[in-house]
Amino acid sequence: MGESVDSKTRLEEGRNIPPALKKLLEWDVVMTKQFVSFMLNFVPLRSLRTHCKVLEYSCHGIAWLAGWLAFCWMIDKPEWYQMQVNLFIGLLTDIVMVAVIKAATRRRRPAINDDPLCFGPDKFSFPSGHVSRGVFITTFLIVLDPVTVVFWPPLMAWTVALCISRLILYRHHILDVLGGILLGLFNALLISILWFDQEGSIWLINWITDERVAGAEYAV
Repeated sequence: MGESVDSKTRLEEGRNIPPALKKLLEWDVVMTKQFVSFMLNFVPLRSLRTHCKVLEYSCHGIAWLAGWLAFCWMIDKPEWYQMQVNLFIGLLTDIVMVAVIKAATRRRRPAINDDPLCFGPDKFSFPSGHVSRGVFITTFLIVLDPVTVVFWPPLMAWTVALCISRLILYRHHILDVLGGILLGLFNALLISILWFDQEGSIWLINWITDERVAGAEYAV
């Protein structure tokens, strides 16, 4: 135990953190603790911790990747190809960007995950991958490829609840959640620039599945 603490201390000392950033991070730790303590003063929120874990599962990266691949494989509707392909690409870019930023920042989480039924989270905290993914998905389905308006309020409520749950479960600090929100919005902007049109989506689905898709143009 002492050895692991010493190694952690050496790691933190080996990283030259600017004084201004160090103060900001310390402020973030204090404000996060105060916010969580304040929120848990409300009995309904204490009882919602179980639901917070459900929210955590609802935006897990592996679950979304596997589920979306299965959805793309099973649902063969040409009018959905663009949505299927571009959202899947966005899920991939989200995972890559979160992994790169976490490896670069290496900020420790406020608490260790002791839930045996939860796979993860990893040991680094900034930014929140759950939040970035949730914000991206919601922005995608409301702005980039809008679903019916009736689904907008549930999507927004899910995203807001997800952000709050990351703090209540003490998985992240406040700045981690804010960073996740900004990254999710940036990812949506990136996908809007890289957007695959209908023809490109059909080609990609054909390349992945190695099948001829109706309506596609192929060189002879």
